[in-house]
Amino acid sequence: MPSETIKLTTKFKLKETPEGLDGLFQTYREIVNFLITYASENNITSFYRLKKETYKSLRKEYPELPSHYLYTACQMATAIFKSFRKRRKKGKAKGKPVFKREVIMLDDHLFKLDLEKGTVKLTTPSGRIQLEFYPARYHEKFKDWKVGQAWLVRTPKGTFINVVFSKEVKVSEPKAFVGVDLNENNVTLSLPNGEFVQIITHEREIRTGYFVKRRRIQGKIRAGKRRRELLEKYGLRERNRLNDLYHKLANKIVELAEKYGGIALEDLTEIRESIRYSAEMNGRLHRWSFRKLQSIIEYKAKLRGVKVVFVNPAFTSSLCPVCGGKLSPNGHRVLKCSNCGFEADRDVVGSWNIRLKALKMWGVSVPPESLTMKTGVGKVIRYDWFTSSKSSG
Repeated sequence: MPSETIKLTTKFKLKETPEGLDGLFQTYREIVNFLITYASENNITSFYRLKKETYKSLRKEYPELPSHYLYTACQMATAIFKSFRKRRKKGKAKGKPVFKREVIMLDDHLFKLDLEKGTVKLTTPSGRIQLEFYPARYHEKFKDWKVGQAWLVRTPKGTFINVVFSKEVKVSEPKAFVGVDLNENNVTLSLPNGEFVQIITHEREIRTGYFVKRRRIQGKIRAGKRRRELLEKYGLRERNRLNDLYHKLANKIVELAEKYGGIALEDLTEIRESIRYSAEMNGRLHRWSFRKLQSIIEYKAKLRGVKVVFVNPAFTSSLCPVCGGKLSPNGHRVLKCSNCGFEADRDVVGSWNIRLKALKMWGVSVPPESLTMKTGVGKVIRYDWFTSSKSSG
């Protein structure tokens, strides 16, 4: 049975921040900015080349600093410069990149995490120090996971250490795939048994509601501490509400897909680059965090041994899943094929085509659904996430 790696980042809030860390944050920021400038002037995007050309001079300038801080600073600098160069090519960045945040990248030589004792040992210029963090219930599930790199982050709310955990899991060969079509306001699933499940999430209403609240605050309250606090409060409420929704949705999707062994999702990596609608529609779609939901589905599925594949999203909502013909609008969100007479909701069509693409990509013979579904689809079960109502069509 093949295995795959799951990676999750977890946040630990430190109880106290020693005064000596102030100088470490400042020194690290100076080094990263020097390396960014050097990489920019010499057009260096390779971590190894940047480290080779700058390590000796930095070692002389900062002899008391543990050498692995220089290694991680080179990693940070190359990542920032490559990201800046990519955005500049698209016309989204000007000038030169500058590292302003109070963040330090740590590798396994610079820190040691002890989940049982609730401590982190951190290597500093003055020696190794022990820091305590506030324990949380969800930390316990990472006890048997492998610890990777981390980031020491200082914010107005305190100092945190964000640690990457990884775990090898066994993923079985899928018997079939459940096609999942993610939309602004619903998630539609195409099941191999011919049924469709559509979950109304109301995500669009949630995001729009909080967006309107923030606009009202910005219009009524002058810039200052009070406005900033209110914006942060409602921003946090929105994130918490949507995170809760995403995790519950992912659990439901994985539960339905577990007996089939596979989930098919659209590869929506470049979707934001192709958005060309009105200003209102662009704003709505840019606020939609589809990739976050996909990543939650992906890791939860892998933990249960369910295979996740990503398919090309092209034409999933415009081609007939029965005969491959062009679909035309036939009413509100309803599409009809002029070739074979197939008619269905566009989200149902999308999830069906996603599942068929996954089957073809995986080399599984596509079932002869056209023999039984020439004029419509199988049973469509609709759930309203907040009212708990259920209907069939």
